[in-house]
Amino acid sequence: MISFLRNKEWLICSLFAEIWELGTGNFFLISLQIHSFNTRLMFRKTCFPVILLIFLSVLVHGQDTFSIVAIDSLTGEIGSAGASCVGSSTYYPHGAAVLSDVIPGIGAIHTQAAYLEANQNYAHDLMMQGLSPLQIIDSVVANDAQNNPTTRQYGIVDNNNGHPRSAGYTGINCSDYKNDTNNIYYSIQGNILLGQLILDSMQVRFLNTQGTLADRLMAALQGAKIVGADTRCAPKNSSSLSSFLRVAKSTDPYDTLYCDLYMAYPQTIQGVLPVDPIDSLQTLYDIWKTTTNIHNKKSGIPLKVWSTSDGEVIFDFTRCQDYQDYMIKIFDLTGRMLQKSMVSRRTMSIRPFKSSYTGICFYQVINQGMAVVARGKLLVK
Repeated sequence: MISFLRNKEWLICSLFAEIWELGTGNFFLISLQIHSFNTRLMFRKTCFPVILLIFLSVLVHGQDTFSIVAIDSLTGEIGSAGASCVGSSTYYPHGAAVLSDVIPGIGAIHTQAAYLEANQNYAHDLMMQGLSPLQIIDSVVANDAQNNPTTRQYGIVDNNNGHPRSAGYTGINCSDYKNDTNNIYYSIQGNILLGQLILDSMQVRFLNTQGTLADRLMAALQGAKIVGADTRCAPKNSSSLSSFLRVAKSTDPYDTLYCDLYMAYPQTIQGVLPVDPIDSLQTLYDIWKTTTNIHNKKSGIPLKVWSTSDGEVIFDFTRCQDYQDYMIKIFDLTGRMLQKSMVSRRTMSIRPFKSSYTGICFYQVINQGMAVVARGKLLVK
């Protein structure tokens, strides 16, 4: 409510706005109640400029989405993926991709909800200085460029020399439904969502998909491909208006990522979308895979690996022509080596978890020439 008092004449402009904070084409409902002895002139001089400023502020700074940042500690790849009901516009030519900052070999930052480039740049600088994801979030919240951190959302991961860290932040004034969830090597976050099921589905798909980091990020997005995942896109019978997938190898230049894909409908598009942006991105990704030399993480030898109910890991080399002098290495999610064993027989039973570790772990099988001939992941119960 903005109150004005002038020459004993009074004007009260009650301005109520529901602002779905996202780029051009926002849903912007304004209800005005004007009471004045001399309202028409005063409204033109005072209320209208205020409304215009509010609209332009939202137009430039809004950016809401559901997204994921993640690291593969074995390959050193760092990735970023997301989608949103923001389309291509003058302010966001690539739609939701504007929120992504991937720094090869170092980490990734997502800056969303009430997106502000100044905060994104500040977080980038802090990561380059070596601060942890949690330290970056603490600092960017404390030093918000507009002193309004409660409207922001962040998801950050860093490589930390092979020992990944992550952190997320969701401001209390982000639009519902809003939340974030993270583990050592990933962070998933979103706002203006259909509900927690969007984030849960992304997490389940990411954790249970085999393949490269890019495969898993793409699967996470497919987990969110629900009509109205970003609720503003429900009338378009779609999850979103734009989507992106970005993955960097540790040796990539900052501005030339190994995988950098996006799809964005124009923000002004009307009616039901012909294809969901996540499906369009999937098509682009499938084409990219056929034209790109991708290192396959699956086994290069006919090896079978599984875990037993009592915590043992079984490596079956019976179908391998050569197996002697192989070495098995097992790592936890942070990349810390749990066990190293020489292969002495065709069926190896290893109990690498001296501290009763349970959960996802990774393995490598290395030959005498120190080449990795098999790698993968498994769940130890």
